Amino acid sequence: MSVPSRYNFSEIEKKWQKKWAKDKIFQSNKKKGKKFYCLEMFPYPSGKIHMGHVRNYTIGDVLSRHKKMCGYNVLHPMGWDSFGLPAENAAKQNNLDPKEWTENNIQHMKSQLNLLGLSIDWDKEISTCSVDYYKHQQKIFLDLYDKGLVYRKESYVNWDPIDETVLANEQVIDGKGWRSGATVERKKLNQWFFKISHFSEDLLEGLKKLDNWPEKVKLMQKNWIGKSVGCEIDFNIIGSQNIKKIKCYTTRPDTLFGFTFLAISVDHPISKFYENNDEFQKFKKECSKTGTTEESIANATKIGFKTELSAENPLNPEEKVPVYFANFVLMDYGFGAVFGCPAHDQRDFDFAKKYNLKIKTVVRPENKIDSYAVEHEAYTGTGVLINSQFLNNLKVPN
Repeated sequence: MSVPSRYNFSEIEKKWQKKWAKDKIFQSNKKKGKKFYCLEMFPYPSGKIHMGHVRNYTIGDVLSRHKKMCGYNVLHPMGWDSFGLPAENAAKQNNLDPKEWTENNIQHMKSQLNLLGLSIDWDKEISTCSVDYYKHQQKIFLDLYDKGLVYRKESYVNWDPIDETVLANEQVIDGKGWRSGATVERKKLNQWFFKISHFSEDLLEGLKKLDNWPEKVKLMQKNWIGKSVGCEIDFNIIGSQNIKKIKCYTTRPDTLFGFTFLAISVDHPISKFYENNDEFQKFKKECSKTGTTEESIANATKIGFKTELSAENPLNPEEKVPVYFANFVLMDYGFGAVFGCPAHDQRDFDFAKKYNLKIKTVVRPENKIDSYAVEHEAYTGTGVLINSQFLNNLKVPN
């Protein structure tokens, strides 16, 4: 018996793919029994697939086929993330109809994916730019609005000056727009928000039940939920007849003896007293070049505008520290003001180094002596309080 020297994929794979389609073997059904749902990220219909698509959908394909062989009723659908700027930009650049451009791209990419022989139930295919899909999103939005779970307010956003659109934090890579490559700016716009904080406790409790999830994934979710436990502190202000107090929110009141400056957002209510200050207005414009993502704020050069104000340390009123407007403080967090403790916060440390401010160590690692001092970077770990008067020797937990 002769054995073919090469695998004739064009003939053999077409044969079996045709049979799979005819027999609908990847179609999910309503039969009882064990169920398994596999959904990869929807592709954007740019017009052609690449090796990233092949990798992504091969992983889902292997998983779905394995579960099907184990007796599961598998639902493995496909959709197209087809609402967005690329279609609009393509229409402008090439004088095309965006609907026609998008639908042609979908058909081409679908034919490419079919050549891979993926175990997809194409009967469940959706496209997010189809009214049959987004009408449900619109209804959900109206239901949430009626329940008081949607509200509108002015807020800073990541603005792409080339695409002229708002970007989600995940769409800002190294401070630049993920598609245009333009440096993202900070811009204030009227925005719609979902009141997800209403469900923070339920979401956090639910995370505790995910025993088999990687810890790093659960930590990412906790950070996204963003619940913060801390306290509010009023700082007495000296140097102005109009400004008597500035309120801060902090998660680290234990480090108050390390307080060496007060930093506030350029949009803080006291900024109205600097509206006619040309230097402040120039500084405010410079701050707009810093995005709103954690990454962009952390990586941006820290800049400040020193006011004529001083703030008292509430635990030691004899101690007065300078008050700065700073580009790393946003009004969306707390009250738009933070007390700077450079020894134990890296942003504060970078700012203090730049403006030659005091760096007072008030937490030492447990394996260090009391004379331990922060020098080259902030210490943010656990330890023991030092240089903190009546708080000395108390332990600082995680």
